[in-house]
Amino acid sequence: MYSLNVPVPSRVARLATRIARDCPRARSRGRGKHTLVLKRLGDGDQRTYARLEARVREALGGQAPFEVRIGSVGYFAEAASGPSPVVYLAVRSRAIESIHDRLVGPFDPATGIEGDEYVPHVTIARGGSLESARRVATREIDPISWTVSELVFWDGRRGHPITTLSLPA
Repeated sequence: MYSLNVPVPSRVARLATRIARDCPRARSRGRGKHTLVLKRLGDGDQRTYARLEARVREALGGQAPFEVRIGSVGYFAEAASGPSPVVYLAVRSRAIESIHDRLVGPFDPATGIEGDEYVPHVTIARGGSLESARRVATREIDPISWTVSELVFWDGRRGHPITTLSLPA
């Protein structure tokens, strides 16, 4: 699966790592694996990827850098796929929601997690107990804001970035 992701600054990754320690038996994200999925783009081989990337660049032509803010911890009791619960850092950004909506047209939404059901977030941990997830989600955190000046094309099958899209696009 390919996706377009928002890279998160190291201070967000450090916060997620600290919070993950309070999620016993849950699987946390490894170092360098914290991202914010903006839109899943589909499966395919490298030839398909080149077309996906070109379509994204066309759809996002002129997109300016934008602000993102993390201000709370949340959880999904039941994930659409994979282990549950999912503890996450909640993301607030009208621009992210707008960009996601722009990409839902040319790229079908992933069922249960995109389109109207899209919740921008940075995953902290998956699995473990629901009680731990609820407890961690009550934690207050200092807000973190940053300006997004590039997006990352991500290869989910191999678990690494492919290339970046500098903003303005």
